[in-house]
Amino acid sequence: MVSSLRITEIFYSLQGESNTVGIPTVFIRLTGCPLRCVYCDTAYAFTGGKKIAITDIINEVEKYGARYVTVTGGEPLAQSACLELMTRLVDKGYLVSLETSGAIDVSAVDPRVVKVMDIKTPSSGESGKNLYQNIAHLSAKDQVKFVIGNAEDYDWSKSTLTEYGLSGRCEILFSPVMDQQNPTELAEKILKDRLPVRFQIQLHKLLWNNAQGK
Repeated sequence: MVSSLRITEIFYSLQGESNTVGIPTVFIRLTGCPLRCVYCDTAYAFTGGKKIAITDIINEVEKYGARYVTVTGGEPLAQSACLELMTRLVDKGYLVSLETSGAIDVSAVDPRVVKVMDIKTPSSGESGKNLYQNIAHLSAKDQVKFVIGNAEDYDWSKSTLTEYGLSGRCEILFSPVMDQQNPTELAEKILKDRLPVRFQIQLHKLLWNNAQGK
């Protein structure tokens, strides 16, 4: 049986976040997500999409000639064949990252893949879905992202950093919710509190106003 995945889009753009921000990257956006974060900016990927064989997905990626590939969603791990896709991509020499909600087990993800994993803050409306067991499966090359919408989120994220010893395990990203959390205020809080985190603004939103396929 040919392995396939339901895909919303495959496109070439600049990486908009994480520690490879600004690098030309091929994005594979899988369809479907079990979460409904209130600030979600990719709700168009919840449904629809097209079933595509993994071999055909890889052939499409090859057309762009990029080294970096990001597998995103939706929630990619909601489709089990995502694991096969990522392994086949790294076998071909691609530098692969996975953007995941943190609500699904990451233990079976190929260790060569960079996991960029959310820990959902209270304002997301989905913090009860955080699967904290996933933290044990993160390594120094992985990243944990906190999307911060208000002061409560910030304080909660600081506490979570300490509680789970995250800064000693992997890189930490703090990102403001656009049009909700003032980015300058968040940056100043990080500096005042001397947090060991990377502040980031979503580059693709500044460049293309979050247009689909950018």
